[in-house]
Amino acid sequence: MFRRISMAALALLIAAPLAAQAPAGWQMRVDQSTNATDPDDVPEVTFPEVSNGFRVDTGPAVTLWHPDNTASGSFTLKGTFTMHEPCSHANYYGLVYGGGDLAGPSQNYLYFLVAQNGTFLVKHRANDDTTHDVQARTEHSAVATPGDNGHSTNVLEVRVNANQTEFVINGTVVHTAPKSGMAARSDGTWGVRVNHVLPGIQISDLSLTR
Repeated sequence: MFRRISMAALALLIAAPLAAQAPAGWQMRVDQSTNATDPDDVPEVTFPEVSNGFRVDTGPAVTLWHPDNTASGSFTLKGTFTMHEPCSHANYYGLVYGGGDLAGPSQNYLYFLVAQNGTFLVKHRANDDTTHDVQARTEHSAVATPGDNGHSTNVLEVRVNANQTEFVINGTVVHTAPKSGMAARSDGTWGVRVNHVLPGIQISDLSLTR
């Protein structure tokens, strides 16, 4: 059993609390498109019920966060992401951190994502239309890809300290960025992001340690 949310309803739910299937008090922002040929212009997002964590099936891409989940200084953000069904295209999902004005016109955040084709990326988003590469799409053997059953599980970590940030997949450091430029913005709200048309990303064991 799951809740279906139409695009009309999503327009009202941007930055509003999610249904009970997601952690209580979480909010979301949906990537909006006015172009009918854009892959984000798809009908709905669903939140199937799962026993551990929560699951997101997109639809348009979504960023999800709890307003109380903030981090500053040195910290490690960690989460487990399980893909239950590979899709026809390689799209990305993973952690968001350093967020500001996530519900407003000046949204800013960093994100560390993986895809089913064995690649990862790190980007900075500024407002609705602008993104900057911290690390462009990169293939790495640490990224788990779907097995014979179509499932894959990736444990992602962002380890922030005073001088640098380490990006970790399944215990392997895949990229290290100095705390400068776009990568310097690590203080703020944290959460997750699931890009468009991904049928079945389960998110569990989210944690922040200092």
